[in-house]
Amino acid sequence: MTAMLYPELFKQLEAVRWHMDTDVPWDRFDANLLSDEQAQTVKMNAITEWAALPATEMFLRDNRHDSDFSAFMSIWFFEEQKHSLVLMEYLRRFRPDLAPTEQELHDVRFEFDPAPALETLMMHFCGEIRLNHWYRRAAEWHTEPVIQHIYTTLSQDEARHGGCYLKYMRRAIANFGNEAKSAFTKVGVLMASARRTAQALHPTNLHVNKNLFPRDTIQSRLPDPQWLERWLDGQIKFDAVWEGKVVDRILHNLSLLMDRSFGSVQELNRFRKELTASATPA
Repeated sequence: MTAMLYPELFKQLEAVRWHMDTDVPWDRFDANLLSDEQAQTVKMNAITEWAALPATEMFLRDNRHDSDFSAFMSIWFFEEQKHSLVLMEYLRRFRPDLAPTEQELHDVRFEFDPAPALETLMMHFCGEIRLNHWYRRAAEWHTEPVIQHIYTTLSQDEARHGGCYLKYMRRAIANFGNEAKSAFTKVGVLMASARRTAQALHPTNLHVNKNLFPRDTIQSRLPDPQWLERWLDGQIKFDAVWEGKVVDRILHNLSLLMDRSFGSVQELNRFRKELTASATPA
């Protein structure tokens, strides 16, 4: 039986926790460097981050068998909701006309269909990697120094969350072997193939409740459902170079997990097929 991860992860994340009052340079705000277009994207990201609420409800429901991971959700949920809060605080201070309403926040809270826990874990691991890169790019696109600082801070949090998920993935492989490897490689092939899809592959942009289709993604329930693609393509310009960085990080981490080098999505897919074949009786 492996040791619980939650106690150590709590200590690690507590040691680097930032505080909204003292660690955000609010006094450096420059109104001349914030456009309406930029401020609107802050609102959309604040609402999107609020979706940690239904995601946490999903995680707790689908991981009733795993109290260690469920306890870790207390940290993840707290830090993700703080992301929403700091973006809303920015708007409250500097663009109160754009602060999300309680109803706009509540609109992204809906039930997700049950899904296999291992696949969901991998999907959110990839989501943290992707969001880390999205926020790094957002910090470069923005021109106002306070929101640049906030996006850089959030990107670092997302990278740490990805590292925590990776530890739970490593534990899953130790406990479940090829079952976990198959789940992780299956989702890894999907999430590393974003350049071949019409939509951004992130948990907030995937369909999660067939009874609510097509309004069963977080993005579809925002005040501006087309915002994400416009933000990525036309504003922060998350191009093929940046997408390549996301794919490289997914492949690098899966290489470490599987103790096998994956230089491309095709190589990862071949390994996935090997795992499937080995699990199928002759």
